[in-house]
Parts: sequence; C-alpha cells; structure tokens
Amino acid sequence: MLPAHRRIVTVAVSALLLVVLILVGAVVRVPYVALGPGPTVNTLADVGGREVVEVEGAPEKKTTGHLNLTTVSVADRMTLFEAMAAWFSGRQSLEPRETVFPPDKSDQQVEQQNAQEMGGSQDSATLAALSYLKKTVLTVDVDNGGPAKGALRSGDQVTSVDGTEVASPEALRDAVSDKKPGTPVRLDIVRDGQSSTATVTLGSRPGQTDKGYLGVTPRLRAAADAQKVTFNVGDIGGPSAGLMLSLAIVDKLVPQQLTGGKFIAGTGTIDESRQVGSIGGITHKTLAAREAGAGWFLVPAGNCAEAKSDAPGGLELLKVSSLDDAITTLGDLTAGKPAPHC
Repeated sequence: MLPAHRRIVTVAVSALLLVVLILVGAVVRVPYVALGPGPTVNTLADVGGREVVEVEGAPEKKTTGHLNLTTVSVADRMTLFEAMAAWFSGRQSLEPRETVFPPDKSDQQVEQQNAQEMGGSQDSATLAALSYLKKTVLTVDVDNGGPAKGALRSGDQVTSVDGTEVASPEALRDAVSDKKPGTPVRLDIVRDGQSSTATVTLGSRPGQTDKGYLGVTPRLRAAADAQKVTFNVGDIGGPSAGLMLSLAIVDKLVPQQLTGGKFIAGTGTIDESRQVGSIGGITHKTLAAREAGAGWFLVPAGNCAEAKSDAPGGLELLKVSSLDDAITTLGDLTAGKPAPHC
C-alpha cells in the first residue's frame, strides 16, 4: 500500500490529467465537419411574404400539397467533445473538413461558390421547366473559322436539320454527328424574327473525324413569350435543389396540381436537357424530409442504392432520372397507379 503522501500525489496527478483532458476535449478543434439533416423548404409556399418560386403571369392556383427541397446541415469548427456528440447522436456523420472546405479555398470562397452553384441551378431549373412546357428556343453561337461561319450568325434560332426538328442542344449535335464530314445540310432558322434556310457543308468533329461538325455552340434560351421566373430560397447554396425548383415552375404553369395535395420532397441536380443528377448527403435529406412530414421522396436514380441503405420508416423512395420522369411519377402517384421505386 502506498504511503499517504504518495496516494495524495497520485490523486492530484490523476485529477490534473482529467482536467487537462476535459480542457482539451472542450477547447481543441478537430479537422472534421458534422453533416446532418438540414432545413426543408416547400417550393410551392411563401417565405417572408414572398413566393419561394415566383412565376410572372402564372394563373392563380391554390395548392394544398408540398414539393419540398431538402438540404444538409454542416457543423464546422467543432471541439473534440462536440464531434463525439455528433458521432454518437446517430443523426450526423463526420467527414474530413477538406471535403467541404478545400484547403486551397477560404471559407468565403466556398460560400461564394455555393451561391454561384445555386444561381446556376436556378437558371438550369428554369430552362428545364420551360423546355418541358415548350417555351424555349434553340440558338447558336458561331465559332470563328468553323464550317457554319458566313452561313449562320450568332443568335440565330435553329429549328430543324434536313427537315428533322431540333429543340435541344443534344438534338442538334446528334442530327449533325450522324452525318459524314463533307455532307451539305439544310438548316431551318429564324433570324431577327424572319424564317429562312441556310446550307452548311459539314466539317470533321475535332477528335472524331468521322462525324459531322457545324462549328457552333448550341444554347437553349427562354422563348420571347415565356414567363419570367424569380426565386426566394434564402441562403441555401449548391446545385441540388434544381429538380424541385423545376417541378415548382411546372406546377405553377399547368392546370393540375402535380402533388395531388400530397407532401412530397426530393432532391437532385438538373440540366437544360431535363436530366436529373446525383447529389451528396442523400440519407440526411431523406431523414430531414420524413421529419418534416413527407411521405414520398424523389431520389435521383444514381442515389437509389445509398438512399435505400438507411431509409426512414414511412417514407417511400421514388426513382427519377429526368424531369419528365418526375412529372410522370407524380401523375402515377396521384392517380393511384404504381410508380418506379428505388
């Protein structure tokens, strides 16, 4: 047995070590962030007196349903104890800080990038929705020195290639790529409001010399009679709200309610060709949606396996690959028909 004075010293040292450990755990920051369920926003509702998605000239329409975009919360600059609490909560996951805040960028630069991605997502969501509603036109920027130089002008609207209608950049590229270099093609165009035709002899596509090449950059633009769309999503950043924003635009411009009064949430990027892309944090988003009251969740096809791995009870996961898929799926759901699930 230790002498009394040695026991006192041992207890004192142990107490000191405990105090040090507590101080370290409460003060020292760890190089991790905690990701968890974030806020959800009904894109069909108002926030602060403003519509989340406002479509100028849209008909008055009352909806009782929800089309909620979902987000992931990020807890940064955590202490060791805070990180441990997040880990044991079962609601959050820990990721290296550099996965969210790259070391070559400041926090402000990351925020700016997220804001830019949201702005780009809003533009793509608008064009995707207007494209679905046939309220877009296909225009071209003409490359200097390309085959179309002289026959086309930047800003020309192209409506068909050799009599085949083209309404998207992909359709124009496909129509030209299917033809051999040296082939003359007839383009129906609209220039300064006047319809006409132009003939271009195709060149060789760079890197694919057996495919035809116009030498233009096709762009989808809103038609002159398309409604103006503005957004009020607050400080939400990133590109993953695109699908839900597109659905809200379509819902405001068609007679029927896409939701049928149901509480539907979802996520996914979207591009001008109406294709839905995968996102990060899907399991956090499904949990956020279920806790907000959603009964159905639109999942990008590429996220289905992960979403199924930790799906909240009572939430149906609906698989979508495009805006068209999503609208068809919602129609099936409201009509009581089987819909594609993850």
